[in-house]
Amino acid sequence: MKPTTAWLVAGAATAALLWGAARARPPVLPEPDAAALVAARAAADSLTVRRAREIALYERRAREDTMSAADLAQLAGLFLQRSRETGSYEDFRRAERTARRSLALRTSRNEKTLLTLASSLLAQHHFADARTVAQALVARDPDRASYRALLAEIHLELGAYDSAAHHFALLRPARAELAVAPRLARWAELQGRTDEARRILYDARDAATRRADLPREQLAWFHLRVADLELRNGRLREATRALAAGLAVDPLDRRLLAAAARLAAARRDWRGVLAWGARAGAGADIATLALMGDAHRALGDSVAAERCYAAAEHAAAVTPEPFNRQWTLFRLDHGRALPATLRLLQREIRQRPDVYGWDQLAWALLLNGRPEDARAAMAPALRLGTRDAMLLAHAAAIARATGHDAEARRYADAARAVNPHLWPLPQAPAPRAPAQLAGGPR
Repeated sequence: MKPTTAWLVAGAATAALLWGAARARPPVLPEPDAAALVAARAAADSLTVRRAREIALYERRAREDTMSAADLAQLAGLFLQRSRETGSYEDFRRAERTARRSLALRTSRNEKTLLTLASSLLAQHHFADARTVAQALVARDPDRASYRALLAEIHLELGAYDSAAHHFALLRPARAELAVAPRLARWAELQGRTDEARRILYDARDAATRRADLPREQLAWFHLRVADLELRNGRLREATRALAAGLAVDPLDRRLLAAAARLAAARRDWRGVLAWGARAGAGADIATLALMGDAHRALGDSVAAERCYAAAEHAAAVTPEPFNRQWTLFRLDHGRALPATLRLLQREIRQRPDVYGWDQLAWALLLNGRPEDARAAMAPALRLGTRDAMLLAHAAAIARATGHDAEARRYADAARAVNPHLWPLPQAPAPRAPAQLAGGPR
């Protein structure tokens, strides 16, 4: 499973919104107790040492036998696994480079390395290259559901929805497989079938908890997927339960800590946002850093807010990657480099025309004073019938800005129905306000 989430990220909230308190406030997410944190840190340190030893072993073997495709394949897999455990972008690159070296030595009977290569390319957002590799895997073994699920996911990320639909239809009989279920759930959610997505994800989460062989980071990821879905749909009580279960698995998981910060923001608990974000430490992503800045601003500390915003910009600069939608959304929602961000999104939509790419482009056009162009760009963002509150809220703001008031009211009502914690809905130009409830986009 990818660490990010891969889908973590789709359904993004923006800084152009505030959250209203729930009528019945959900329970506060309990903080991990000291003993659990000590045990988790000890386990993490042990895993770090063990993984480093394994990598050093296979690096040595690869140096001693430069023609061993098997040793390089094992090393590439270790880099990929460590990147999932730590979030290291550089390890994704190492996995890619090492997998290519293995495949250069041997392509036959080396499907595991092809899978490692495709997964590392996908994690780096090199979608077109990942698709080529995944297509080769499916051509070799059309009946292996995990290969086809990977290809279907890549088509989904690229916005090639007809191709994605074809592959997902073939995967229905394998919907219970853990490599398939979360991808099917994401496809259902994009098509507005949220209840179906929820059933699939809960079943997959329950199946994962019964698997004693799953690495801890993978089990935590299944809890995260449930929590992200519930956060996007304003079901804070259910999100709290999912996050509590995930943090019981791994109280140091940076992805769960980021989601806990978003949950705190949904409750308008700005100090809670800062506490959960601080726990993520160096693992805090751009969306979490931006949210911490918004929390500081809500608490009246503009200096601390700007430090967090600067840290978000620095994180994007240190590890530049294509289609960094956390970064572009942060810039849009905070009024930073709007013309440059629009130009970037205009280039990227030609390569990745998915609904969230169109949504960001439409929002950028509106914020750059081009409401009619924004309206045209919003149409393909809505084409699947996605029931995402932030996407619908953007559609409402664009309809209002172009004088379609009745349409704006329909979209605004739909956004509130999906997530009643979005209030007021975003306007143009976007005001400075707390961000990222729905999770960082991919």
